[in-house]
Amino acid sequence: MEWSFRTAEELTAALRAGEVTSVELTDEAIARIERDDKDINAICVPDFDRARDAAREADRARARGEDRPLLGIPVTVKESYNIAGLPTTWGMPQFADFRPTEDAVQVARVKAAGGVVLGKTNVPLMLADLQSFNEVYGATNNPWDLGRTPGGSSGGSAAALAAGFGALSIGSDIAGSLRVPAHFCGIYSHKPTFGLVANRGHIPPPAPALPSDRDLGVVGPLARTARDLSLLLDVMAGPDPLTLGVAYELALPPARHERLGEFRVLILEDHPTITTGSAVRAAVDRVADALVAAGARVERHSPLLPDLVEAGTLYTQLLLANLASGYPDQAYAFMREHAAKLDPDDRSLDAERLRGAVFSHRDWVAANNRRELHRQGWRELFGEFDVVVCPITPTPAFPHERDIDLSTRRIDIDGVAYPFADQLVWPGLATMPGLPATAIPAGRSPEGLPVGVQLIGPMFEDRTPLRLAELLEQEIGGFEEPYR
Repeated sequence: MEWSFRTAEELTAALRAGEVTSVELTDEAIARIERDDKDINAICVPDFDRARDAAREADRARARGEDRPLLGIPVTVKESYNIAGLPTTWGMPQFADFRPTEDAVQVARVKAAGGVVLGKTNVPLMLADLQSFNEVYGATNNPWDLGRTPGGSSGGSAAALAAGFGALSIGSDIAGSLRVPAHFCGIYSHKPTFGLVANRGHIPPPAPALPSDRDLGVVGPLARTARDLSLLLDVMAGPDPLTLGVAYELALPPARHERLGEFRVLILEDHPTITTGSAVRAAVDRVADALVAAGARVERHSPLLPDLVEAGTLYTQLLLANLASGYPDQAYAFMREHAAKLDPDDRSLDAERLRGAVFSHRDWVAANNRRELHRQGWRELFGEFDVVVCPITPTPAFPHERDIDLSTRRIDIDGVAYPFADQLVWPGLATMPGLPATAIPAGRSPEGLPVGVQLIGPMFEDRTPLRLAELLEQEIGGFEEPYR
């Protein structure tokens, strides 16, 4: 029997029943990687010897009567997480030999839950692209079409899952980096509520692994089913023990509803900043139709929705303020010089990116205050609705793009070119206010590429979009094995 595409839930049941061992699952996963990853290049840092050791220990633990949430399950980890003894480069050649001495808090939690880590998955340079290419490890290809990107920055993780390399993976998201790869590869991912999941040890080298609350950024799970997302989120969720100082058990609120027909859903297809491509529009409509057929309350307009243009601008400013804080002095000085020359009437997102990159502390506090107004707007909206369904990006996976300058790159949407980075307004819709968002497969493009949508939920009510994802999976289907 082949196990590579079975869910973590199914694998756990088989392990408990004695139908398979962790060593057998691990050996099968390694054999598949050695056979297929030459074309895909998802696993950039294999850790097969230690994986086999962990699998043997998992089998011994089960024989002793232990039963942990991930005991014996093969998983992968995004390259940007520290794993003791393995390189952490974030795609930067100058850190090719940097090896941390301790695991990131999430890697430690996965291992403590019994997960068998197969290795690390590929990323873009500094995690700063919607594809996964760097000079250290090369490019990761989409298992559905090797000429296309799997997304980024958790693209290696999404490609690994789509190719059957392990049952689960952990990634991160600040500009759609969990959701875009899920959308492009036909899998599931969940961007948790900001602050729900500790991120210590998910840090660019050579910085020390200290507790931090990096604005906007989160870490979270990827899987091939919605139920597996919840399984892994339960392992990951909770504050950093170094900051809390005491033992703590997290108790998220239950999902608002258990039946599909009970949900109140707002559908968003259009954004005033950028058009939505026909394939993505069809996927959103497919979800909407399934909800209507089940008896859910479905609306396409609400006066409670925060202003989308202002939300996109605010997200753009806060994102670049965050990213530019780590830029070299020369690059920062260059941006300050050019920002000073901007026309005050230029409100394009390119201009707002430059303004945000050189925010003063005063500017950032003012932007953060505007963000709080948006958060209040979302609270009011979620008094009337349970979930917002909308695109993740305007198109399915695009062909590999080697122009690293995002300011000159373009995205083709149904034959019309748009500024590449403007599409980030869709993932930014949930990121800026810190809301949870679950990415689900929702159909195929005319070319046969996967197309996903995101389910945005109320803050700290992550179980609500996750439950809706499970119910929709039963109605419209979910992950399918790629054909090439």
